[in-house]
Amino acid sequence: MNKKINLWERYLTKEIGIEFKACLYFFAILFFYCCYLLINKIYSASILIMAEMILSTYVIGYIQVWVFNNFDEADEVKGRELSGFIICSIIYILEAHFLGWFDKNLLALLIFAIYVVVLYVCVFFVYKCRRKIDDKLLNDNLANFKARIK
Repeated sequence: MNKKINLWERYLTKEIGIEFKACLYFFAILFFYCCYLLINKIYSASILIMAEMILSTYVIGYIQVWVFNNFDEADEVKGRELSGFIICSIIYILEAHFLGWFDKNLLALLIFAIYVVVLYVCVFFVYKCRRKIDDKLLNDNLANFKARIK
């Protein structure tokens, strides 16, 4: 049995990652949108805006993974990762403005811009912590395996 990962499995892994990323960012953006609506005493959300948000998170997920080397999951932030962080943040902000997610309210847009930056930073650190925990678990599993072999 061939234990190497083939091209299809590599592609599928990236697609699953993009799917997860889209769900994560969609939920975070939708949460902000709903908070904005509630603050303004609006108790229903636009399905069109939610569709724009989910489509946006998928497109930006592909950009993050295929163009900017999955910058939110990187070990450290360097040139390409920083560029991806800035460009993807700007895309979200421009979409929010031009698609009217926050009724062209500049204060809400500014707060959203800060929110997106904080969101990316938090996700970066969550993935970093997850990698440390995964490394620890893998090392523990390896030690247990070596102990069984002896």
